[in-house]
Amino acid sequence: MKNRILILVTVISAFCMVDVSAQQDAQYTQYMYNTLSINPAYAGARDGLSALVLYRTQWVGLDGAPDTGTFNIHSPIGDEEKIGLGLSVVNDRIGPTQETFLDVSFSYSIDTSDEGKLSLGINAGGSLMDIKYSELNQYNNGDPLFANDIDNKFSPQFGAGIYYRSADTWYLGLSVPNMLETKYLDKGSLSEASERMNFYLMGGYVFDVNRDLKLKPAFLAKAVSGAPLQADLTVNALYKDKFTVGLAYRWSAAVSGLLGYQVSDSVMLGFGYDREVTDLGLTKFDSGSFEVFLRFEPRDVTKILSPRFF
Repeated sequence: MKNRILILVTVISAFCMVDVSAQQDAQYTQYMYNTLSINPAYAGARDGLSALVLYRTQWVGLDGAPDTGTFNIHSPIGDEEKIGLGLSVVNDRIGPTQETFLDVSFSYSIDTSDEGKLSLGINAGGSLMDIKYSELNQYNNGDPLFANDIDNKFSPQFGAGIYYRSADTWYLGLSVPNMLETKYLDKGSLSEASERMNFYLMGGYVFDVNRDLKLKPAFLAKAVSGAPLQADLTVNALYKDKFTVGLAYRWSAAVSGLLGYQVSDSVMLGFGYDREVTDLGLTKFDSGSFEVFLRFEPRDVTKILSPRFF
């Protein structure tokens, strides 16, 4: 009951306003493996077919906490492999809200040098928004603010990005996955929810420590109007191109541990755990956040698997 009351207070604080701004897009601790969900210019960047399934459950033990499922698949096409195509599906749930995103990505790559490649990308699709105000009626009987649910409200989305990579050494990307600022207005009540543009800046570098060990620092910065700037800093160590272990820090929010294992040339598994450094992390309601992914990339046995993770 205490868990329900705590999340209820959080939800009501967010929704009991005339103009409500949606939270930032779904966050990922293992963003370096899930780049297509952030930047459409990444489509085809793995130099072959790549499919990823990721599941994240946040603030375990807290009723109504964020819960995210992600699937994406992408590949270069054509003999010159300058064009990339991708598909991304994200289902994001928090409290009485659920939103499903589906978009198609297109990228075009330009060789800037023998090792450098610049990719420009766009994505287009849409989202379906559900807000179940009725789930709160037992606590707010007769309140007109919660009189009508928002069911499968569709809104189009369009985004763009730029992504540069230099062989297996470093990468840098800038993107806005959705440029259309959508408002969900329930005319039967006083509520309005709005989605604003999220800006992403990401990058990473690979250091060869020795023949068996590589260090891979990476960062992701997210900005959206009406919310604090969010920055993730990560350092992964890759041993013998098989085992990955890492640490991450989400600025003023959480510390994280990451594990990865390249099961075969085609299959990789990854696991992440976050622990809040905010007041929420000190309560008994939060047992941390968990994230797991599986990546599948069919490979030609005559090719050597690239050691990079970007």
